[in-house]
Amino acid sequence: MTKLQVREKRGNNAITTSASGTPIPISDYDRRKELADFLKRKRDSLSPEVFGFPMSKRRRTQGLLREEVAIVAGLGLTWYTWLEQGREIQVSSSFLELLAAGLRLNPTERSYLFNLAQLRPPPFPADDGESTFDEIQDILDVISVPAYARNRYFDVIAWNNANTLYFGDFAATPIEERNVAWLMFTREQYRRNMPNWESDARALVATLRLSFSEAGHSAAFSRLVGGLSVRSADFKRIWDEHDVSYGGEGVSKIMSRARTAVNFHSYTLTPERFPSVRLALFDPQIRNPLLSNTV
Repeated sequence: MTKLQVREKRGNNAITTSASGTPIPISDYDRRKELADFLKRKRDSLSPEVFGFPMSKRRRTQGLLREEVAIVAGLGLTWYTWLEQGREIQVSSSFLELLAAGLRLNPTERSYLFNLAQLRPPPFPADDGESTFDEIQDILDVISVPAYARNRYFDVIAWNNANTLYFGDFAATPIEERNVAWLMFTREQYRRNMPNWESDARALVATLRLSFSEAGHSAAFSRLVGGLSVRSADFKRIWDEHDVSYGGEGVSKIMSRARTAVNFHSYTLTPERFPSVRLALFDPQIRNPLLSNTV
């Protein structure tokens, strides 16, 4: 290590950084070693009895054996052994998905597995589950500007009072139609309430296409795109242009319920604990005094 590099300890991991604090990429060997250590520790943390394996006095480890991991994950023992040993091999995404399920990895651990094994995140984040909705609602309730949460398929799953105040209550929309893309292209009121509808619709479809590519062969996403292509000529026209982008920030002009055109700075955020959820925030440039009562 040169004098321009320092070693920083974080937990059990050593991270190499430059003197300026810029991370220096770890070597391929170190990456495989990190992956091997992660797999071994996860294997050791799992109780054999939970998976139906006997706990005999002759067992030397409290966790699962490699053979048992291969059984519960439905993988070949040799390939799993090589991966845990840090050998220079390449495994498929389906292999990693089976391994993640077998080791009962949470969404964060699953992403970590893919990042180490394939140098990229999973094709699509794992579902966060129904139990997260209350927590997402708690986040939205402390946001003072209009905001809603959507899942990977652009279904609206939660919203705050400020969003209802400005744009109306999502609860009035049937749950099967409570989808951002579906509403944009099938509800005439959305076209009327968005003076720059064409540009906003293009930005939405470009973001939708990016998410569609990340979803792999998702039947739910295919049904959404197929249904919109049949229902809306505008959607099909824009979709076929194949523009792709990430709609993180921007400015949108939207008619409020008071029929006043308001410019909003829009932001799309991802809660760290819920990687499949997107929070859409709309910060109005002209404040509504009613929002002063919103926490």
